[in-house]
Amino acid sequence: MSRRAWWLFLALGVIWGVPYLLIRIAVADVSPVSVAFGRTLIGAALLLPIAAARGALRPLLSHWRPLLAFTVVEISIPWWLLGYAETRINSSTAGLLIATVPVMTAGLMALSGHEKLDGRRLVGLTVGLAGVGALVGLDIDVSNGWAMAAALATALGYALGPIIISRYLSDVPPLGVIAASLALAAMAYLPFMLSAWPARITVEAAGAVAILGVVCTALAFLLFFALIAEAGPARATVITYVNPLVALLLGVTLLHEPLTYGMCAGFVLVLLGSFLATTRSPPAEPSRADPVEQRD
Repeated sequence: MSRRAWWLFLALGVIWGVPYLLIRIAVADVSPVSVAFGRTLIGAALLLPIAAARGALRPLLSHWRPLLAFTVVEISIPWWLLGYAETRINSSTAGLLIATVPVMTAGLMALSGHEKLDGRRLVGLTVGLAGVGALVGLDIDVSNGWAMAAALATALGYALGPIIISRYLSDVPPLGVIAASLALAAMAYLPFMLSAWPARITVEAAGAVAILGVVCTALAFLLFFALIAEAGPARATVITYVNPLVALLLGVTLLHEPLTYGMCAGFVLVLLGSFLATTRSPPAEPSRADPVEQRD
């Protein structure tokens, strides 16, 4: 990759590892739906004008059904559930559970018949699930089962989103998709906000939501599109392997969350499983006895 691509890669690896810390800070004072609403509202307010100026919104009119589906599975439900999860489990644990996205994506693609589940990917799925098992068995109390389920449901939504993009929205500008989805999600959260509006918002919570919207949403997506243009989509997705490490380090150092055996084992197994599940086995070399190769 070019030097610019590496800088974009490192910036995104950090920026998309930070939300778990910020969400944990914010939900300590305000409801998860308030955090999700603030983040989407700020992100939409910043990205919609840019998307409109680039003509990235008009092509979406004929793709409104998959756009709605993408909004629901990638933003509306996951961002709410992730906030709920972090009211009960550590931010670092949530980050590691979300790191199962590549494993889930590989499994979904195999179940849908669009990709073959070869031996390498099957091992990756097994190892990734073992990582989740290590986290659950060693770290997560039974009483926090719903929070764990919410985090894994968030990961499932993150896995479904790119599949919808690749199948139904690949011919429309991605910036328009993200900007419109953020706006739609903010509107969907609004009715729930009317009953969950906080009596007061602390400076810490307000600052966390502001950074989530400006840096971790609007700026992050602009950098992500720049990284795709610079290095290609395949290399851009490798940031998935960096984000959980950042989330783990921030949770342990800034929030003083415990670094447990379950987290260490889960981190290694989830990332190894993601790598194996998302890479193809090398093609087999033709046999020397192949009659095609032996023809004169």
